[in-house]
Amino acid sequence: MGSTTRRLNIGFIGFGSFAQFLAKTMMKQGHLIRATSRSDYSAHLGPHFFRYEQHLPEHSNHCKLLSVTEVPEDSDLLCTHPMFGPESGKEGWKNLNFMYDRVRVRDEDLCSSFLRIFETEGCKMIEMSCEEHDKLAAQSQFVTHTIGRILSEMQITNTPIDTKGFEKLVQVKESTANDSLDLYIGLFIHNRFAEQQMKNLEGALQRVKGSLEAKMEEEDGRE
Repeated sequence: MGSTTRRLNIGFIGFGSFAQFLAKTMMKQGHLIRATSRSDYSAHLGPHFFRYEQHLPEHSNHCKLLSVTEVPEDSDLLCTHPMFGPESGKEGWKNLNFMYDRVRVRDEDLCSSFLRIFETEGCKMIEMSCEEHDKLAAQSQFVTHTIGRILSEMQITNTPIDTKGFEKLVQVKESTANDSLDLYIGLFIHNRFAEQQMKNLEGALQRVKGSLEAKMEEEDGRE
């Protein structure tokens, strides 16, 4: 990706906890951050924060981070997904997965400069298509969040006799509980592969339950 350092003007559309988490490292690297959001985060960025009804200055941004893909045809489009967040990345980003797809890139220097933000922090850079990412994310991220929310509904907590396996389950519950319900709903609604994974989970539960019931009937028949 090259080695030259380029100071970027980066605009965030939406500046919640995840955006702030990314922006902190980007600013540490010397990049200029501007943001807009429904809530007022001017305390974080001062004059570089714009209220939602305002527009980010078009001439002053090299990159914008947002969640929609309908962008002008004359704009470059680099889709990315850091496979980590404020909790998993609080000790640094080294060896954490960062997925990207060069959907429409004309300015290779700009694209490489943006990717270098994550490469510099030691991320494991993974280039793949958006479709392949969505398939894998439905299997991993969506399933993890679903299991975590099920465990949260069950209100499981640590006990004095925890096994290592159970401790990991509690960790899954706690890590996913810190994320908003909107994020979880978004993982389901905006990933067309997630619905099948939900059906797979339901089917697997029924098969496991069926195996137990069949064994119980077999044991009862022996009495």
